[in-house]
Amino acid sequence: MTNATSRIRTLTRLTVTNRVSAVYLALVGGAMAVAAAQPLFATGPDASLIWVWPALFTFPAFGFVAWLGEAGWGGEAPTWFLIGGIVLSALVQSLALGAVWQTLRGRRGDRARLTTAN
Repeated sequence: MTNATSRIRTLTRLTVTNRVSAVYLALVGGAMAVAAAQPLFATGPDASLIWVWPALFTFPAFGFVAWLGEAGWGGEAPTWFLIGGIVLSALVQSLALGAVWQTLRGRRGDRARLTTAN
């Protein structure tokens, strides 16, 4: 049980609590908040196009979600599926960013510890 808890903590730390992932999630969350609030301030035929921005911020992973929506609903995927896909895509990409950040920091930290005596 301790090993599973340790893995969950590591995944959570990589996904949410490092600087790079936190900035990315704040960017996607901000875009989603603006997109959700936009119908309160504007009405027009292009009002729903604001949801393109959160999808673009999560694009590489969201491309798979869009493909599933096209395959499953023929391009008429329900809103809950698309919003859930944006959230899931953001979390997957945040995990990837956190892993890359941790790897780069680890390499930089290893170089800092080397001395001429080594």
